[in-house]
Amino acid sequence: MVLALQLFGLAVAVAAIGLFVFGLRRRLIQRPGGTFDCSLRSVGETAAEPTGKGWVYGVARYSGDRVEWFRVFSYAPRPRRVLERSAIEVIQRRTPQGEEELALLSDAVVLVCTHRGARLELAMSDDALTGFLAWLEAAPPGQRVNVA
Repeated sequence: MVLALQLFGLAVAVAAIGLFVFGLRRRLIQRPGGTFDCSLRSVGETAAEPTGKGWVYGVARYSGDRVEWFRVFSYAPRPRRVLERSAIEVIQRRTPQGEEELALLSDAVVLVCTHRGARLELAMSDDALTGFLAWLEAAPPGQRVNVA
């Protein structure tokens, strides 16, 4: 009985430490500022019907001429994806359709883009979208900006 209580206490302590580390990591990511909630999905070359599958919830952070994207449910200190401003091409903006409405945040707008030839979709709030598009268009002189 005592062993079971000790194991239970240990499990609760490990879970609490894990949750604390998640919170601390997110706080460290957001510390420099310029962050926004952003879901990301890599899609194939063919534009099939949108489904709710493949979306990963994350936090994006502006860092000079790039956006660093971090998964929310990860312990990794480094970004999972880095999107350079000069390599992003916006193809389309749309609202979530079908099952996507359940997979994404309620006020999300989906931005279909290509980055270095790979097609991806970013879902963010209207306010974050306005900031993202302004950041794309604010490229230094001489850089190519592709906003549809």
